[in-house]
Amino acid sequence: MTQELRRTLGVFDAVVVGLGAMLGAGVFVALGPAAGAAGSGLLWGLAVAALVAYCNAMSSARLAVDYPASGGTYVYGRERLGPFWGWLAGWAFVVGKTASCAAMALTVGAYVWPGQAHAVAVGAVVVLTAVNYGGVQKSATLTRVIVAVVLGVLAAVVVVSLGSDAADAGRLGLGLGTEAGSEAGSASAHGVLQAAGLLFFAFAGYARITTLGEEVRDPARTVPRAVPLALGLVLAVYACVAVAVLSVLGAGELGRSAAPLADAVRAAGASWLVPVVRVGAAAAALGALLALILGISRTTLAMARDGHLPRALAAVHPRFRVPHRAELAVGAVVAVLAATADVRGAIGFSSFGVLAYYAIANASAWTVGSPGVRIRAAVGLVGCVVLAFALPVPSVVTGAAVLLLGATLYAVRRR
Repeated sequence: MTQELRRTLGVFDAVVVGLGAMLGAGVFVALGPAAGAAGSGLLWGLAVAALVAYCNAMSSARLAVDYPASGGTYVYGRERLGPFWGWLAGWAFVVGKTASCAAMALTVGAYVWPGQAHAVAVGAVVVLTAVNYGGVQKSATLTRVIVAVVLGVLAAVVVVSLGSDAADAGRLGLGLGTEAGSEAGSASAHGVLQAAGLLFFAFAGYARITTLGEEVRDPARTVPRAVPLALGLVLAVYACVAVAVLSVLGAGELGRSAAPLADAVRAAGASWLVPVVRVGAAAAALGALLALILGISRTTLAMARDGHLPRALAAVHPRFRVPHRAELAVGAVVAVLAATADVRGAIGFSSFGVLAYYAIANASAWTVGSPGVRIRAAVGLVGCVVLAFALPVPSVVTGAAVLLLGATLYAVRRR
């Protein structure tokens, strides 16, 4: 049974996978908490998140050229910094993103059939796992459809919001005050950083492109082109959506909203669009879930190859050329979580863990030696650390505890 995956993805497919991962349900809900933290500094928070994401993305893309294998930062940390750092990156990604998968599946259920959210969530996981099992090209094809639907819904929200009488450019104030407060519209530097930490994870899906490094054609050319292209497109979309929603609701009302895009179109006098927004949110959650399962299974494959996870999970299907056992294992764990627990409110550690994951990616890129790469890596590393500790205290404490548990398991296993 061959242990190599099939290289079938070109630049366009890789960009689509990145878009599907980044245009997740987060864009439908994350603007509210971010506005609550940053007030009128929401757009500044978005800019900071984009800058850190860009540095992380370029560090990951540079490393993918030298290490075009499945696993992403797990492989980069192992090769550039040592086995422990690779393990820690893989641990943070697999544990944190598995919880994120379950939360995203429950989000699909909440939008599609609120009364049966758990059942719908399990069904979504089973269907998407089956799609992934059939080959990465099938996953890319489904992602194209999902991305088209989500972009259409977001475009409708932007056009309706900015074209309504409720839109007011004065609500976009970019001034930074000394006190955070969405009611007054002022923002502190800490509030902006906390908003950036919350918004950063809307960009984090570009890692799916690098974790699929073993399945893209000509990775030395494809990955460095696909990552910044996907990130740039998503930044443009997020900026348009943030401006549209903020201009209609204002920082205060946006900060109190649990469904900011739905509230924005309702305030714009287009209540008929609310069900469409719900469909778009469900589709976005499906796209993010599909990309998450892809990314986790590839990292699981890489860790199993090194013996950090059961080696049986390193098997590659002889026909479909996918890590089928890893995909089935990930799907089973996520399905059980989605069926038995509501983890949507208990994954704060995922935010901290993802920033730790990218901090290791930047530290790895620093060792490459090129001055330009080192500057971006330094900015990305500092940005990850600052944003991680700007998160709410419970997220920092839980995230640090998860990383400590991973380090302890590594030490026990080594002994």
